[in-house]
Parts: sequence; structure tokens; C-alpha cells
Amino acid sequence: MSDLILLIEDDRRLAGMVLDFLTQNGFAVEHMPTGEEGLARLARGGVSAIVLDLMLPGIDGLEVCRRVRVTSDAAILMLTARGDETDRVVGLELGADDYLPKPFSPRELVARLRAVLRRRNAGPHQQELLCFGPLEIDPAARQLRVNGAEQSLTSYQFDLLVALARHAGRVLSRDQIMDMVKGEPFEAFDRSIDVHISRIRAAIEKDPRRPRQILTIRGVGYLFARHHDRPDKIE
Repeated sequence: MSDLILLIEDDRRLAGMVLDFLTQNGFAVEHMPTGEEGLARLARGGVSAIVLDLMLPGIDGLEVCRRVRVTSDAAILMLTARGDETDRVVGLELGADDYLPKPFSPRELVARLRAVLRRRNAGPHQQELLCFGPLEIDPAARQLRVNGAEQSLTSYQFDLLVALARHAGRVLSRDQIMDMVKGEPFEAFDRSIDVHISRIRAAIEKDPRRPRQILTIRGVGYLFARHHDRPDKIE
């Protein structure tokens, strides 16, 4: 059975083109022209991913994204005509998995959509439980627990955390991290990894402003700390 894609886009001409192209590439697609209608359809269940325009009448795409993340783990791919990087950063902070600025190539849309669905539907890479003090990562069940309490991350953020944890003690550049998580390199703006890291820190760190688990190595990348890698004192 094909993954069901919910397309929330008010431009009916663009929506028709996207719907046709996704259908031709094997996706089942339903189109809703407003955020309110999109949320109502999502509530009925069965949606694997949402292709979400940020510029919508009524409630905008950022608010839709925020509400989706309260109730659903469906993958979110944002579409935006805005050139301001801030909108993309805010969208990622609200829980979107990826973004695509307009105008875009339909083939790139399909590639990115397949990538977010692969992450969402990924089977267990290994059966190991990754434990770091109060932090427990279960890749097979795709669960994150801190002090026994389950924490919520997007599919991309969970895969990013697993990639870092499996390389604990090793400094990874942003390019290395993106290759590990996406499985195929493609263009992304510089702050995308940083935004996702900040969301992960908010979920796992006692004080995200003074992280002890995911350390920033200035000018290089990130280090997921083993116990003895963690600084005794944080300046």
C-alpha cells in the first residue's frame, strides 16, 4: 500500500501539478487548500507525510506545523516562496523534517519526500539499546527516553541523534552528519543541522544552553560525549 501524502497548498494550479507528479511516481495524494481543512483531514488518520505550504489563507503553514506536531508523527516537508532563512529555521524548530523553496523541481520534491519517508519508515538498523546515563535511545522502537520519560523528536531529529550516539566520542562535521542521516548528499542551508541539534538538546539536556551530551566543537562540528568526554566544568 502506498504512503498517503497530504498536500496542503492554496495555489490550485501548483497543487494540481504536484498532485499529478506525485501520483505518477506511485504516491497516494490528497489535497486540501487550507490549513484548517488539512488539520481536519489529518485527524482522520492514515497520513504518512505532509507537503505543507507556509503561505496559506487563514492559519499559516507555521501554525499548521506547530499543531501537527502536537498530535502526529507524520513527516513534514515545507514548501515556501519566502527567501528569508528565518522562516525555514522557525519551521524546523516547530518540527518540520525538511524544506523546499519555491520554485522547485518536481524531481527534487519526490527525492526529498522519499528521503523523509525513508527516515520515518526505517526499520531497525541494529537491535542495540544506546544508553548514556539517564539517556536511553532505542533505534528499533524509535524511542527516546530521558530518566524513563519518553521524549518526542521528529523522524529526522531521531535519526540525527542515533547517528551521533553511534559515533560517541568522535567529532563529526556537519557534512558527515548530513550524509549519515539523509543517505544521499543534497543542498541544505548552513543552519539546518544547528537548528535540529538545538531541538535535540532541548529534549535530552538538563540545561540546553550548557550542553553536556552534544558538544559543539567550534569550527569543526559536533561531538556526542561519552561519560569521560563530558567536561567536569562548563564555563
